[in-house]
Amino acid sequence: MPLVKNGKITDDVFAVVADDAEIPEDGALIISAARFLENPEVLSRRVGRTGVIWPNNRDLDDLVPYLDRLALVALVFPTFRDGRAYSQARLLRERYGYHGEMRATGQVLRDQFLFMTRAGFDAFEVKKPADAEAFAGTVQRYSVFYQPTGDGRLTALHRRMLSRHSERANQ
Repeated sequence: MPLVKNGKITDDVFAVVADDAEIPEDGALIISAARFLENPEVLSRRVGRTGVIWPNNRDLDDLVPYLDRLALVALVFPTFRDGRAYSQARLLRERYGYHGEMRATGQVLRDQFLFMTRAGFDAFEVKKPADAEAFAGTVQRYSVFYQPTGDGRLTALHRRMLSRHSERANQ
């Protein structure tokens, strides 16, 4: 399954570990939310980078205390009609200040890439290589937005205000 990260097709350095498999001490890995919550202190402090797959029906409050120790949070879109992961992504970025990789998994569709990026996702597991290629073009196509969101880009209003402030300072 292709991985698109920061607008580029890339290799996934994280390995998904099954719930019944042994967890290696080093290396980048992704574990389920249920397994992570069994022993979050130990798992979030392991030598290797740790990521967690967080279902969209789980409360983020259970994850928040460990965000600064997680390299990746993968949020799940079980169907393309279920948008709860958008809300989770915005909360993680905007309210809780999560700066690690935020990955969209599950039903990640081409026509939703831009919205997912705006919500704060920076990595996407896609089903088809053609979707991965289309995504790279989509990210570059739009550079100015009116609505503030979790991706950290300045809105058109803020750009105008900065431009005016700069002009006034140069007078």
